[in-house]
This record gives sequence, C-alpha cells and structure tokens, in this order.
Amino acid sequence: QVQLVESGGGLVQPGESLRLSCKASRSIFSIYAMAWYRQAPGKQRELVASITSGGSTNYADSVKGRFTISRDNAKNTGYLQMNSLKPEDTAVYYCLLGVGLWGQGTQVTVSS
Repeated sequence: QVQLVESGGGLVQPGESLRLSCKASRSIFSIYAMAWYRQAPGKQRELVASITSGGSTNYADSVKGRFTISRDNAKNTGYLQMNSLKPEDTAVYYCLLGVGLWGQGTQVTVSS
C-alpha cells in the first residue's frame, strides 16, 4: 500500500516563504500526476497547483506567480514552494497522487 507523507508546514509571517514536501512510500510516484490542495476553516477544499507526470503545471489564479509546484521522481517526492505568503493562504495543505491517494495534510498558518 502506498502512503504519502507531507511535511514543511508551519507558522510564518506575511511575506515569508515555506516549502512543502510530499513523499511517496513506493516508487510508483513517477507515473502519476500530483497536486496540492488546501482547505481553510469553514471552506471547501480547493486546488492550489498540479503537475503531470511529464512536468506540465497548472496553478490557481490566487497563487500564480507566488507558488511553484515541482517533483523529483528519483526521490518519489513532490514539492510546493510558497513565496510571498499572505494570511489568506492559511489552510491545511494536502497532496494528491493520481486520482485518489491523499496525504494526511500539513498546517500552514500565515499571521503577524
């Protein structure tokens, strides 16, 4: 059974950066698309960014120019580099591999 483990969340001030990681427990990572979602309190889970197995990327309008999704298939790991963070980026961030494998989530809090 494949598991995804996220890390890298935390508490930062507005304007600062964080890098989230999502590591798969097996080497099937490279054949699937990967995405990052987030869910803020009282809101629906929303797509933040996605990357295909070939490296094509897509971003929500709210994070374009600030966030970068990437993947290192040799390490079975995906990343979300988040720069210029805003309070409205506060949420639990989840990675999704393929169409149904979710990580456990990592909390990102942006507050002064």
